Amino acid sequence: AGRPVGAAPDGEVVDRLAAATGYDRWFAWQLAEVRAALLQLGLAAEGRVDRAGALGRAKRHGVTDAVAAAWLGGDAADVRAERVQAGVTPVFKTVDTCAGEFPAVTPYHYSSYETETEVAPSPAARVIILGSGPNRIGQGIEFDYCCVHAVYALREAGYETVMVNCNPETVSTDYDTADRLYFEPLTLEHVLAVYHAELAATATPAHPHGDPEKVGVLVQLGGQTPLRLATGLAAAGARILGTQPEAIDHAEDRGRFARVLDRVGIAQPDGGMAADLHEALGVAGRVGFPVLVRPSYVLGGRAMDIVYTAEQMRAWLQDNAGDISPAHPVLIDEFLESAIEVDVDAVYDGQELFLGGVMEHIEEAGVHSGDSACVIPPSTLGRAQIAQLRDYTERIAEALGTRGLINIQYAVRDTDISVIEANPRASRTVPFVSKATGVPLAKVAARVMAGATLAQLRLGDERQPPLVPAVDAAAGPEPRHTAVKEAVLPFDRFPGVDSRLGPEMRSTGEVMGLDRGFGVAFAKSQAGTGSMVLPTGGTVFASIADRDKRAMVYPVKRLAELGFRVLATDKHSEAAPGQPTIVDRIRAGEVDLVLNTPMGSGPRVDGYEIRTAAVGAGVPCITTLSGIVAAVQGVEALRLGHPSARPLQAYHAELDAARAAGEQEG
Repeated sequence: AGRPVGAAPDGEVVDRLAAATGYDRWFAWQLAEVRAALLQLGLAAEGRVDRAGALGRAKRHGVTDAVAAAWLGGDAADVRAERVQAGVTPVFKTVDTCAGEFPAVTPYHYSSYETETEVAPSPAARVIILGSGPNRIGQGIEFDYCCVHAVYALREAGYETVMVNCNPETVSTDYDTADRLYFEPLTLEHVLAVYHAELAATATPAHPHGDPEKVGVLVQLGGQTPLRLATGLAAAGARILGTQPEAIDHAEDRGRFARVLDRVGIAQPDGGMAADLHEALGVAGRVGFPVLVRPSYVLGGRAMDIVYTAEQMRAWLQDNAGDISPAHPVLIDEFLESAIEVDVDAVYDGQELFLGGVMEHIEEAGVHSGDSACVIPPSTLGRAQIAQLRDYTERIAEALGTRGLINIQYAVRDTDISVIEANPRASRTVPFVSKATGVPLAKVAARVMAGATLAQLRLGDERQPPLVPAVDAAAGPEPRHTAVKEAVLPFDRFPGVDSRLGPEMRSTGEVMGLDRGFGVAFAKSQAGTGSMVLPTGGTVFASIADRDKRAMVYPVKRLAELGFRVLATDKHSEAAPGQPTIVDRIRAGEVDLVLNTPMGSGPRVDGYEIRTAAVGAGVPCITTLSGIVAAVQGVEALRLGHPSARPLQAYHAELDAARAAGEQEG
């Protein structure tokens, strides 16, 4: 009582806070300091204390512009403008990696609201590469691969490289990866501070405030997190390299992208947007059930589902009501049953497209691309279809104004090809394509975004050998090896979670299997997951949905021919009194492989207990028809002999030789 509002924390109050929360007293004191700084902002808003002083205090205690705006009024941009006008701006200090034993020269920076910066001046052109931030579902380590390879390529091309990321468990945040590392959050406020620090470092008498032409920013390599900053950075004057924010918005906005596809004459699944049940049922009635539904602006397919009836639509809308509004409608698309999903990764320089790879998903359309296994070269697509996919990709890339990487997902049903979505950025499949084909797509894209052409990168220069082969995945020879990408699914870490695959992404990583034929490559990929190692004998339990039974006759028969004991029943949860159920037998280790295609929809559909029992017992459980067929091929290959190991570079050398031979023949 009697203490001024916003005064320094009272020691007795801090002691009580630490005792009540169990926090160490140091942390309790810091929280109290933040609270006092926020109260000072409230007083500043009322005109009772100096605003610049209150802002300076708040920033020194880590208060963001957005939080400060909630106390002062206005928005984050208003606060940023006010504090910059008042001289309340961060400087960057260098992490002392030598523990004070001798001077540290490691270019590893962090922001601080002090007075003197430690960013060394340099007249060289530099590129700021935005990383992906914390790893999470939909935003994985694959993007860090792209960032690191971009750093390598740009440094070799003569640029200074600047990495911005806040995840210490990545290669991009190793202190010796880039020329400078800023360990900062991936927010507009923090990235702009880095940009202005780097801009100031280029100052010369001709450009006393820095040369904007010497500082570029790459936002397309770190996934959705940095991509969302593109518009704000451009509005603040930063020079975005590669695909521009307007082009990114064309791909992200459903209506604008639909108009792009109409303009270039490429089909897409029928669909629409809805803000309530009435509108949703109207779209579904026009399109026809089943439909694919998802909230707009989500990551990793969160809450995406396949809806078969009006009642399921009503239930889905109730479950996701918090994500749906007129400003953020639900997206409803025709679900293309029995279609093959295909991913394409390519680089476009404004004149020419290089098709890096065409990946055929093993699971059918409806399983999120991040959870689906895929194969290079595609196993069921002909050369004419691959050429058509290349043509479509080039038309879309040109129409969007792409400069750099683009990933497009297609649905192929019979001879019809439809576009599911396009992402003018790095995708999580770029590392897989690069390792499968030997073409460093992230390096190629980084050079293209910095201004090089594909033609120049084919020739190389005094700094770098050629990065791009003469022919791409459409025109060049088909690899003599097969590469299979498989998702690592964390079901064993979450007891009770249904392992059924669907439109919502669950995977936390990826592995790759490589061999001459598909069967061994697939088996290697399953072994790489650690949880889906294919058995070569034992007991297999099959519980197959009625719609899949005809197609499952041959695969299950083949397993029996290979010596497996096959168990199959329609009433898997029931058993005679005193006899174990199939769930009991799975838990007891009596089953080596479970084949279960779900019947119905919802979290506890028929087979849920079987799938969760399999996960708990560490038994491979395959829930898609196409996945079962692939697994049978993998088992057959394993039965023929032990898989061999061969260096990745040997496969690349073989493919390079085939490309060179084709070029000479041409």
